[in-house]
Amino acid sequence: MDLFNSDRSAPLAWRMQPKNLDEFVGQSHLLGHGKPLREAIERDSIVSLILYGPPGTGKTALAYIIAGKTRALFMALNAVTSGVADIKEALREAKNTSRAILFVDEIHRFNRLQQDALLPDVESGTVTLIGASTQNPFFSIIPALSSRSMVFQFFPLSESEIKVLLQRALQDKKNGVGELNIKIDPDALDFIATSSEGDARKALNILELGIFIIKSTERISYDFELAKEVLQKKFLYYSEDEHYDTISAFIKSMRGGDPDAVLYWLAKMIEGGEDPLYIARRIIICASEDVGNADPGALQIAVAAMSAVESIGMPEGRIPLAQAALYIAMAPKSNASFTGIESALSSVREDRLNPVPAHLKSTGYKGAMRLGAGVGYKYPHDYDGHHVDQQYVAKNKMFFFPSEEGHEKIFRQRLRERRSR
Repeated sequence: MDLFNSDRSAPLAWRMQPKNLDEFVGQSHLLGHGKPLREAIERDSIVSLILYGPPGTGKTALAYIIAGKTRALFMALNAVTSGVADIKEALREAKNTSRAILFVDEIHRFNRLQQDALLPDVESGTVTLIGASTQNPFFSIIPALSSRSMVFQFFPLSESEIKVLLQRALQDKKNGVGELNIKIDPDALDFIATSSEGDARKALNILELGIFIIKSTERISYDFELAKEVLQKKFLYYSEDEHYDTISAFIKSMRGGDPDAVLYWLAKMIEGGEDPLYIARRIIICASEDVGNADPGALQIAVAAMSAVESIGMPEGRIPLAQAALYIAMAPKSNASFTGIESALSSVREDRLNPVPAHLKSTGYKGAMRLGAGVGYKYPHDYDGHHVDQQYVAKNKMFFFPSEEGHEKIFRQRLRERRSR
């Protein structure tokens, strides 16, 4: 199999795949000179690997570089189109050779049964596995398989690295489009590099489509307007991993009181197609967990925002979401409600349970008084300040410690007075 097919009918991104490690652009933290992964590849001594990262960052390209470098039998499967029968056939072939490498692209798409089929031969060393995944392998790959593989994380390429690849494609006469002598304006190059969000494949596809338009029209150069016309809308990578990481950044920005960061992460989620009701639920949780009674209005605004999103939908729903998130970001903060209930739950789960004091027991049934239920209860509204000292739970059970922030400052002073009696 010609792994580096230079067929001119193949997409530009495929033709421009690096043929060796010296041509590889990006991931210098893994493939720079002297790095362990590069050393292992050059010595042809790799162990099972999981290459994890966004699309267009070089995972598949690196696998084929390994294929060209190794003396082992190299086999490739795509998890989208392969089943258990294909896996078993590859493993049978591996057993008939002294050393075999099996590359599984999109390995996260294998279900548990398919992943289990790989496990015995990976564990025994019959085959060395290279898996490429756009999803976090610790979520998408069974622990028994991921624990037997080295996990290497790939990151989006920088704008300067994307530009290197674009210029290389424009100059390469064998695999690229160098024979066309295309001139590209610097601002168009910058626009493609920025808009592709670190995805080399996306950048080369934008370049190739624009060149196709140039060849079929009377345009003389690849300018900024053509780049915008080709792209139409900025590419936004928003995978399952991005879902978790972005909502985490959003919540932490609200908790940390940074309104600009709150709006940025909210915008990313909206543009990435996140469920707006999911966003609203997270805002409600933050209103209680991180603002709490320092500003009780935060919860009301958060709940109202969710109701508004349900009523009006998107895109207008983005406005109440932003309003609520900004309110929480700027509100005084207290996690006393959260820490209080966590502490109380811990006591209930781990300590001996306290019986309900007799004077607090229910009296809503015949015979309650005969059992002593409710005897001695003091009705707070009969006393000055609508409060009276009496035991509600054992004296050593204290869970609520209000902060000095916002409305809770009043609670703190009131509670200090009551607990000191």
